[in-house]
Amino acid sequence: MKLQGKIKINGKHYRKGDEVSGFKIYPFFLIHMGMFGFSGFYLAYAATEGDTTFLFIHGGFAILTYIIFYFAIFGKEQVKWLFINSALGLFGIYAEIDWILSLFDKQIHDYPATRHIIPFLYYILYTFLIRQMFLDFFNAREDADRERIVNRAYVILSLVIYTALYFYQPS
Repeated sequence: MKLQGKIKINGKHYRKGDEVSGFKIYPFFLIHMGMFGFSGFYLAYAATEGDTTFLFIHGGFAILTYIIFYFAIFGKEQVKWLFINSALGLFGIYAEIDWILSLFDKQIHDYPATRHIIPFLYYILYTFLIRQMFLDFFNAREDADRERIVNRAYVILSLVIYTALYFYQPS
């Protein structure tokens, strides 16, 4: 992948336009963001009451950091997909978080709206990262036709998964 800004990876400096293997980017961010996302999810939903200050400090700082990295790695044009993922994600986030909470005999409506902000933002950032990985995996960044196919497949697959989760609630 071609970097859209400067970044330092394992002590090595890379400039805008440098080529970097996705294997240097995706494993780190998928694992790192997964851990922070899990901790944000836990902080938001472990208790139904209490102060959300630490949740917002912990999650807000991490989310801001990820967005800065996203601009440096993927660029402004790709970051616009955060907004597309947000629109798709409203349905997906609701369906998936409600489904996950149902595993613990809870529902999304058991919590105030403020408890959902950090998990929702993590979800948007994580799905953005997955789409970027698909674009690189299918070598679609430099091929407009292939990119269009990957984007359509991504949207369709997302809608199928979200619809299935929306209608399936474990007993």
